[in-house]
Amino acid sequence: MQRTQSVLLTRLARVNPTTVFLAALVLVLVGLFAPGIVGGALLLALAAGLAALLVTTWRVQSPATRMIRLMILTLLVGAALTKILG
Repeated sequence: MQRTQSVLLTRLARVNPTTVFLAALVLVLVGLFAPGIVGGALLLALAAGLAALLVTTWRVQSPATRMIRLMILTLLVGAALTKILG
């Protein structure tokens, strides 16, 4: 790994999981209830962040965890596109 990646992973490992879950939940709810393209853009931004995290941690996750994360990411992108196009 590169030096910058190890610093990022070290910082991510220290984050409180409950805080991250609650922050993600709030972002999803705001994205779902915000009108039209604003909510869709917020959901897509969250999906981009989650995709970056998924790529970063791909090698250390089990295949079952990978599938669950891919399904959640797919549902989030689908909800965002539905919100933007609908």
